[in-house]
Amino acid sequence: MSKKEEKKHDELVNVEHALNSTEAFIEKYQKQILMGVGAIVLVVLVILAFRNFYLQPREVTAENEMYKSQNFFAKDSFRLAVEGNGVESIGFKEISSEYSITSSGKLAAAYAGICYYRLGQYEKAIKYLSQFDGKDEYFSASVIGLTGDCYVELGDKTKAIGYFEKAADKDNAVISPVFLKKAGLVYESLNQPEKAEKAYTTIKEKYPKSAEAADIDKYLARVQK
Repeated sequence: MSKKEEKKHDELVNVEHALNSTEAFIEKYQKQILMGVGAIVLVVLVILAFRNFYLQPREVTAENEMYKSQNFFAKDSFRLAVEGNGVESIGFKEISSEYSITSSGKLAAAYAGICYYRLGQYEKAIKYLSQFDGKDEYFSASVIGLTGDCYVELGDKTKAIGYFEKAADKDNAVISPVFLKKAGLVYESLNQPEKAEKAYTTIKEKYPKSAEAADIDKYLARVQK
């Protein structure tokens, strides 16, 4: 037998041995394997059933309720939008609680926070704004920044700056300069011109085409005295 044939023969022997070992393993642990596969299938079926027969219907219901509340919101009827009127709408507050696991429920929390901010109830606004967890970077940054506005109204400027800077860190050409400027103004009010200058300089250098950059030299001159 040539070396080539010997090598081929050895490979076939190894494959046969591996197959025999696998077969023996399956025979020995057949019951455990079937139970494991069955458990995986059961989990998948439960997840599909939850999604199709529970989550999706609730998502549709939440969307319908959101539409009603958004109509009030668009008319600046913030009290009705957030708390409902008991007839047409249950309000963003109830939607965020009742449908919290849906995307509409999470969005309702943000809307509730915005409404309470507009109503001057800043602690409630913070409570609901902090519940929002969305993927839209623009809206997420706006929610974070609005939380900072709430803390300014409550007199906690240090905490407000943290939220303004966190919102600015989203690196959005529209939103970031807005909150950098707000951070700068708060730093000025705290008599920290160096930090205010850093915020204003970032606007000038990183977002030169933004609306905030148009008159930023005036703010820089004020803190560079």
